[in-house]
Amino acid sequence: MFTLPRLHSYDQEIKKSRFRALACPIASEEDAKALLAEHSDANANHNCWAWRLGQNYRFNDDGEPSGTAGKPILQAIDGQQMDGVLVIVTRWFGGILLGSGGLIRAYGGTAAACLREAEKVEVIHRTTLTLRVGFSDLALVKARLSSVENILINAENFTETGADLACAIPETESEAVAKMLIDMTAGRTQLVKEDDQA
Repeated sequence: MFTLPRLHSYDQEIKKSRFRALACPIASEEDAKALLAEHSDANANHNCWAWRLGQNYRFNDDGEPSGTAGKPILQAIDGQQMDGVLVIVTRWFGGILLGSGGLIRAYGGTAAACLREAEKVEVIHRTTLTLRVGFSDLALVKARLSSVENILINAENFTETGADLACAIPETESEAVAKMLIDMTAGRTQLVKEDDQA
């Protein structure tokens, strides 16, 4: 799965109608609502949109015939394996009717072209762990952790005997990393699983 690091827009003209797609990263439904309010153009004929956030999604045809705008935009998001993304496709009518098939192609195609062009970043789901490490093992543990791709050390809090390292480890690597640390320190490193987060 992929998401966007920033806003991206794409414009095209189809049979004298102007279409603008704006793709935005979102972290919540509230983000989507705020971005819709900010980026919908009141002077345009239609501001159609769709968003996906994990298993949650919404779409809206904004006055176009049912199923001809919002759903094709959502299909473009899903077709590009995107998550945490809102796409708004704004249409300024040019006087030529496109018909249902033409609208589906126009809205879905504009959204897909925008997403294809946009910079993407992989969505990495991480498990948050606190590692309790003694002073004697701390340098070695930190060196090993730095060799694991996409691991984040979010905090290092020193204690009387060593340090607690708050780490976000890719879910696919968490068991292997835990086993490596326990083996490497002969069981002296304690793992405290806090919660799962993206």
